[in-house]
Amino acid sequence: MRLLLVEDDVMVASGIKLGLSGAGYAVDWVGSGEKALQVTQTESFDAAIIDLGLPKMDGLELTQTLRKSGLTLPILILTARDALEDRVHGLDYGADDYMVKPFELPELLARLRALLRRSQAATSSSVSFGSVTLDTAMRQAHVQTPQGMQLIDLGPREWTVLEYLMLQAPKPAAKEKILAALTGWDKEITANAVEVYISRLRGKLEPHGIALRSIRGFGYRLELAEPSS
Repeated sequence: MRLLLVEDDVMVASGIKLGLSGAGYAVDWVGSGEKALQVTQTESFDAAIIDLGLPKMDGLELTQTLRKSGLTLPILILTARDALEDRVHGLDYGADDYMVKPFELPELLARLRALLRRSQAATSSSVSFGSVTLDTAMRQAHVQTPQGMQLIDLGPREWTVLEYLMLQAPKPAAKEKILAALTGWDKEITANAVEVYISRLRGKLEPHGIALRSIRGFGYRLELAEPSS
């Protein structure tokens, strides 16, 4: 999942980005509302975290402008402003959630997971397709076998790709969207790398009746298939 962080304090932004990256998110950071408006016109994000105390265009104005432009991604306001009026305005202006600094990283991650599930029309931390179930809270994947549920060994980027595919299923997932979910501006991952992770996932999913179909010129889709003998 790719997140946009809008925060003008470099030290605060670095800490938030480090924590989110450690949890497996691709995080892109900008320091102003104006820059956030620019990048959301050309880049795709799964959610945004916005500070209110931004220079020139504050977070409330940014949130309202994003909503007026038709952008529907989940927005979480993360700010030191704890007045009731600020919380009410933040939600009324289009934010989906509001957190006050200082905060605990586990709570921020839990709130993000809830927003992302809601945006993907999922209401629990479990996402299933065929015999495979993802626990997005624990970041674990299990497969149902005759012997019971077994853990699937996934690397961080394999997890990211599988999570994106399962949240999209049964619709296909665009290759460029998968690439964006894997990396932000500061990391170089090529489209060929996506194919590597897709190939690894095929080897782990096909024995359990799940095929990863390539759609020429677009991307990939999860499909049910007969388990291998």
